[in-house]
Amino acid sequence: MEHIISVLVENKFGVLARVAGLFSARGYNIESLSVAPTLDPTTSMITIVTAGDDRIIEQIMKQLNKVVEVLKVVDLTETDFLDRETALIKVHTKPEHRDEAIRIADIFRAKIVDSSPNGNSFEPGASPLQEKPPERFRRVVSLLCLNRKATKVCC
Repeated sequence: MEHIISVLVENKFGVLARVAGLFSARGYNIESLSVAPTLDPTTSMITIVTAGDDRIIEQIMKQLNKVVEVLKVVDLTETDFLDRETALIKVHTKPEHRDEAIRIADIFRAKIVDSSPNGNSFEPGASPLQEKPPERFRRVVSLLCLNRKATKVCC
């Protein structure tokens, strides 16, 4: 089962490496990792998405609490949280297919964030990002780059 673990840490050099090293040393997988400073400049919040049964998650939480710079560890899985995914998709289009690619992206409420003579960069709209773009879209563009980021925030 997927778990979201929030870790409040001291904002010091090497803390992220120690937390990530704890996972790799014990063979646990990190599915997603996000780090940001808090309103207090001396602390940062690390949000980790990992998978495991209750015994494994309990072990991870105990190990995280042993790290000196860790101030608080919370499993957010059972609490309300906001889950968002953002992406940036860079595509190459032939000049004759450019208008159709923009029209199809507009149907999916994607915003054009960059445009060049060889292609466009899109940010998908509010609907969830699909694993495979529609066949019509794949015929008129070739995918150059896809960057995805998931964000989970406690409410």
